[in-house]
Amino acid sequence: MKQKKDRFSPQDVKIEILNIGHNLTEFRSYEQELTDFLLEDSLNNQNQKISITFLWFYKGTLVSYITLLTDKINLEGNLKQFFREKDIHYKALPALKIGRLCVDDNYLRLGLGKLMVLFAIKKANEISTQKAGCRFLTLDAKRNKDKEKDSIHFYKKLGFKILKKRKKGTTPMYLDLKIP
Repeated sequence: MKQKKDRFSPQDVKIEILNIGHNLTEFRSYEQELTDFLLEDSLNNQNQKISITFLWFYKGTLVSYITLLTDKINLEGNLKQFFREKDIHYKALPALKIGRLCVDDNYLRLGLGKLMVLFAIKKANEISTQKAGCRFLTLDAKRNKDKEKDSIHFYKKLGFKILKKRKKGTTPMYLDLKIP
């Protein structure tokens, strides 16, 4: 097992965009689907201009990754009413989506997940102030019977709201980038 730190800070990590030269074989996650995506699909998705995967390294070791892609939120129900009251009458608004977020099993609960969400918020704000409109950060949070591994609570603590409640599978969530 790798030596753990108490908590990570942005200065502790080096972030690189995935490329063919990266060795990903040592990365391990209890969520095999996320490891499989990294090993089998992430580079192809990037080459197809579907998403970009950012690798996070600590002392040369791959400790986590986050995959970002464009998205939109269809305005329905309370959200539709909220934006109508602000004289915004679109059917949908632009978003940046966290498609995947995963931390290596040896580095769980050290603050990397929160840092990656803050990184995604920074990227979304860069887009919205320098390149194109981007009002929201979105994601599909995985529900798990084991509350320790349920990501919905984690994202709620970071200010995300549930977009739609579902009984099975993932729960769509969003963060309004304009609301402080």
